[in-house]
Amino acid sequence: MNLQDTLFNWLQISIVAEARPQDGAARETKDFFELILREDHALSRFSYEENDDLYRVEYEQDGQTRMQRYDRELAEQLLTDINSNPKYNE
Repeated sequence: MNLQDTLFNWLQISIVAEARPQDGAARETKDFFELILREDHALSRFSYEENDDLYRVEYEQDGQTRMQRYDRELAEQLLTDINSNPKYNE
């Protein structure tokens, strides 16, 4: 999986894990993507922040700080899908 896809997947599941702290599967999946970011892409640090219309992911790779932006609606789509499915809200 390329870096951009991994960052986006990590961001989506991080949003879910933060919104649903009781969701053990979300935490495990977030940990899985963090492992991929560290081991496969050699990121030493990564974090995100949100504003009105986007999420900004900042990460450090090879000693350089980089940044990637993601549309807020797209980044939150996984959470929206999970919350709209009654199976996951019992």
